[in-house]
Amino acid sequence: MFDEKPLWVPGEDRIAASTLTAFMRYLSRHYGAYMADSPDLHAFSVRAPEVFWPALWDFCGIIGDKGAPPYILHADKMPGAQFFPAARLNFAENMLARPNGGDALVFWSEDKVKRRVSWEELNGLVSRFQQFLTAYGIGTGDRVAAMLPNMPEALAAMLAVTSLGAIWSSCSPDFGVQGALDRFGQIEPKLFISCDGYHYGGKEIRTAEKVRDIAAGLPGEPLTVIVPLLGEVDAAAATVGNAVSFEAALAPYAAGAIEYRRLPFQHPLYILFSSGTTGVPKCIVHSAGGILLQHLKEHQLHCGIKPGDKLFYFTTLGWMMWNWTVTGLASGATLLLYDGSPFHPGPEILFDYADAEGMNIFGTSAKYIDALKKAEARPRDTHRLNSVRMMTSTGSPLVAEGFDYVYDAIKPDIQLASVSGGTDLCACLVLGNPNLPVWRGEIQGPAFGLAVDVFSPDGKPMASGKGELVCTRPFPSMPVGFWNDPGDQKYHDAYFARFENIWHHGDFAEWTPHGGIIIHGRSDATLNPGGVRIGTAEIYRQVEKLEEVRESIVIGQDWDNDVRVVLFVVLRDGLELDDALMQKIKLQIRNGATPRHVPAKIIQVPDIPRTKSGKITEIAVRDLVHGREIKNKEALSNPEALDFYRGIAELRT
Repeated sequence: MFDEKPLWVPGEDRIAASTLTAFMRYLSRHYGAYMADSPDLHAFSVRAPEVFWPALWDFCGIIGDKGAPPYILHADKMPGAQFFPAARLNFAENMLARPNGGDALVFWSEDKVKRRVSWEELNGLVSRFQQFLTAYGIGTGDRVAAMLPNMPEALAAMLAVTSLGAIWSSCSPDFGVQGALDRFGQIEPKLFISCDGYHYGGKEIRTAEKVRDIAAGLPGEPLTVIVPLLGEVDAAAATVGNAVSFEAALAPYAAGAIEYRRLPFQHPLYILFSSGTTGVPKCIVHSAGGILLQHLKEHQLHCGIKPGDKLFYFTTLGWMMWNWTVTGLASGATLLLYDGSPFHPGPEILFDYADAEGMNIFGTSAKYIDALKKAEARPRDTHRLNSVRMMTSTGSPLVAEGFDYVYDAIKPDIQLASVSGGTDLCACLVLGNPNLPVWRGEIQGPAFGLAVDVFSPDGKPMASGKGELVCTRPFPSMPVGFWNDPGDQKYHDAYFARFENIWHHGDFAEWTPHGGIIIHGRSDATLNPGGVRIGTAEIYRQVEKLEEVRESIVIGQDWDNDVRVVLFVVLRDGLELDDALMQKIKLQIRNGATPRHVPAKIIQVPDIPRTKSGKITEIAVRDLVHGREIKNKEALSNPEALDFYRGIAELRT
C-alpha cells in the first residue's frame, strides 16, 4: 500500500539552508535544546510547549510585548488553556513592519486587470482608511464585514480594521444575499465593505443590486463602502443608497503614521464561518496572537518563506486560505493576489503568473490539480517555472495520482505539500516539511507544536490503521470561541464532546510508515457498510483514474438495517452510464480498493453540489437522499445541483 521510494528528496544543501534548520540551531544556541532532525523537533515542541512557543515568538521577531512567564496557563485544559496571558501586540503592526525592497502586492484579475502595490502605497492606503474608520467611529471590538474580490483594497481594509483592534469578517462576492446575511447578520457589523463587481470566466459580474439587498438586511443597515474593480462604483453606490465609494471615503485624508493598538494575545482578530449545509454557519472567533504565531510558524518553518519570497494561493475571501496567505506579509513576502477563474482565458493563466512574477510558493487545491490533469495540461512543457520551489494543496485530500501528475506534468523538482487543517483553527494540523521527503499520496507530517494523533473510536492512540484525527494538547490558534455562544456550549460540542479534553477534528486519518499521514475524508461522512468504516477518499481515488468520469460524490444510504454505498458520477460530455461502464467502475474500485468499497448503486448526475470553497458536500447529498431538509443552501456555489438528488427512483429499490 505504501510506496518504498519517495517522489522528492531535499538535498543536503537545501536542508542546511532551510529556515527550519536555522530554528533548530537557534533552540540549541539559546536554550541548549539540541535537535537531531525535524521529527526530534516535533517531539520537543509537543513535550515542552512552554519553551517552543516563546522561542518561536523571538525567532520570528514578533513585534509586541511577550509579557513575563508563565507563557501558558492551564496547559492541560481544552478548552481553557491561555497562551501568553500577559502579552500585548497588534496583528497589523506585524504585517507592515518588514518591507522587502520589492512590491508588497501584485494583483491579477484574470487577464483583465494587473496592478502592483509598493509597501509605501500599501501603508498609505491603510493609514488613510484607518483615519476614515476612526472618524466613522469604528473602535476596538467593533465588527467590519467585507464581501470583496481578492484585491489589494481588501487587504488594506483588513489591516486598517485590525490596526484599531476591530474584528474583520469576509466572504467572496459570488455569495448570494441570504448566504451573506446568514453570516454577517449574526455578527452585526458596524460597517459593510463591498465592490461594484468582479471578473469571472471573462465576464463582468455586477453586484450593485445584491449589495443593496445585503446592506438593507443587515442589523442597523450600516454604511456601505464600495470598492471599484469594474469602474462602476458611482452607479453601484447610488443603487445601494447608504453608501460611499472607497475613493470618497479616503479623499479627506492624507497618508501618515498608522496607529497600532496593542491588545491582549487572545483579542479577537477574525470571525470565520463554517461552510457546512446542516444549519446556519457557526461564527468562529480567532485571536490576533494565535493566528499570527501559528501562521508565522507554518510560513517560515513548514514553507521556508523568507523576506522577498513571492507567495501565491488561489483563494477567495470566503476561504480561510486567504487569511492564511495574507499573513505572509509578516515574514516579508510579496503576495501575489489573483481573483477570478483559474482557467480563463485558459488553464495556463496561473502558470503565466508564476513565470511573470517569479512565484516561489504556488498554493492551490486538490480540485484544481485534478482539473488540470483532466484537461491534459502539461505546464512543464509550456512554462519555465524555475522559481517555483513548493506547491501546496488543500481543500480536500490529494490522491496519489494527483502527486504523480504534479511530478510528471508540472515540475519534477518541487516540494509538493498536501496540507490539512481548516477554518476551525485557521491553520494546519498536518502539512509539509522542507527537510523531509515527499511520499506518494502522503501528507509529510504533523505541525510543529501540535500533538496530532489518530484515535480509535474508544479514544485509544492508533499507530496504524484508520481512525479519528485529534490533537491531544492545546495550541495557540484554537478559537477564542463562537460568536453569541453562551457558556461556550456550541464550541465545546463542536470539538471536545467526542473525547474529553481532546480536540476532535472530524477527519478520518491514518499514520504511514514514513511518519506521514493520509486523510481519508471527513469522519462524519465515513461509510459503514456491514459495520466496516470506509473513507470516501478511498473510493474517489479509484474513480478518478477513469477517464470517462469527470467528477463523483459518494454517500452511505441507510438500507435494510445496514448502510449501502451509493456513487454518483458526472461523466464526460456525450457519455451515458451503461452496463459496460458501470461494470468498469465497479471493477476499478474492487481491484484498487476492496470488495466492500464497491457501490451498491452507481447513478449518473449532471452536476455535484459544492461549497463556496470548492468542497463537495457529501452530507448535504446524504441528507437529501434520506428526505432531510437542507437548511443552508446559501453555503453552496451551485445550490441548483441539489435538485438532481431528490426522489431518485433507483434509490427506492
